[in-house]
Amino acid sequence: METEVQANYSYIGQSFGDSTVNDNSSSAFSDCNSDQSGEFPSASSESRQMLIACASENSNDLIRQLVADLESCSIDEQKQAAMEIRLLAKNKPENRIKIARAGAIKPLISLISSSDHILQENGVTAILNLSLCDENKELIASSGAIKPLVRALRIGTPTAKENAACALLRLSQIEENKIAIGRSGAIPLLVNLLETGNFRGKKDASTALYTLCSVKENKIRAVEAGIMKPLVELMADFGSNMVDKSAFVLSVLVSVPDARTALVEEGGIPVLVEIIEVGSQRQKEIAVAILLQICEGDSMVYRTMVAREGAIPPLVALSQAGTSRAKQKVF
Repeated sequence: METEVQANYSYIGQSFGDSTVNDNSSSAFSDCNSDQSGEFPSASSESRQMLIACASENSNDLIRQLVADLESCSIDEQKQAAMEIRLLAKNKPENRIKIARAGAIKPLISLISSSDHILQENGVTAILNLSLCDENKELIASSGAIKPLVRALRIGTPTAKENAACALLRLSQIEENKIAIGRSGAIPLLVNLLETGNFRGKKDASTALYTLCSVKENKIRAVEAGIMKPLVELMADFGSNMVDKSAFVLSVLVSVPDARTALVEEGGIPVLVEIIEVGSQRQKEIAVAILLQICEGDSMVYRTMVAREGAIPPLVALSQAGTSRAKQKVF
């Protein structure tokens, strides 16, 4: 059975020798948070009064009413209630616990499977906002949210897909959920979002994949889904604002032999060498770490390929002019 050598090179909760890119990875992925769609311009004055009332200490009755409306026979009432809960959970962190305790999670999960795109989008995003509370994550997962979120990732609106990716990321912060999410079919859909989504979609997909692929079976799924092609393309495009995120995702994958093979086949080595030559300091450090993993063990073929692609001169330059962390990686 293959033994992973990732322990010395991963970046969440593990170390690369005494100096790691742990500190940098957290900042690279720090902007996948709650609903980023802004306020709701169509909200009525009555709706705004609800929000004001909910800011008071006597908001429990109002939240209970909104939760009851989620199961109304009127689709318009459902839409309004889901929208209000979505916004309340976004703007007042203390409401996330109140809303969950009032029983909102299961009816919101039901809305995720709705054929009505507005209901689905509000259901997905409300679940995302509720999942920002650590206390709610286990309840959301145990209430059956993973498969509906994956379905939204497959057939939802662009916003629903992006927010489903973020919600799955939040749920994956509970270790046992990573395997369940991977086995639910999320990985190929996240790879597709990484390749075809807009900037926010790519960002959210990369963040979710980075966390999910700390599990070996999810690394394999990602490679089988063709993740190397979009990762290499994004790393090669310095104007994409995705170089760091793509490189960090790659860093957790290359402990898998098939990932190294796919990386070479997609032309990844010259891209990594270019990053060492012209990238930012953080980009250079993570590129060096990836090349070290590729060259580990008895892989003379990869070592020769790295040398032929011109990696030695920029590595020498980095060893002389880089930060202490970069110098340690080079040596």
